Amino acid sequence: MGYGLLAAAIAAEVAGTTAMKYSEGFTRFWPSLITVAGYLVAFGLLAQTLKTLSVGTAYAIWAGIGTAAVAAIGILFMGESGSPVKLAGIALVIAGVVVLNLGGAH
Repeated sequence: MGYGLLAAAIAAEVAGTTAMKYSEGFTRFWPSLITVAGYLVAFGLLAQTLKTLSVGTAYAIWAGIGTAAVAAIGILFMGESGSPVKLAGIALVIAGVVVLNLGGAH
């Protein structure tokens, strides 16, 4: 249950961050509303997640996977550069989350 809530929290945070790009500094209503809603849902779900997962593990997964997902969205859909260094950084973030979970931090 905890990991399902965490996955939903990550999805909400990624949606909110992606919408923020289109809010143009919070000057466009709908993207701004989606940003605020995404973050409210993300933090609410993260708070629920912390009932069953340790804070260090949950936050590291939430931040790491969210960061990697937003970076990938930027590369795939927003025309950002996909340099080898940036791709290696994304891979390292994901590897860090995997190692954290394999290390029994939860």
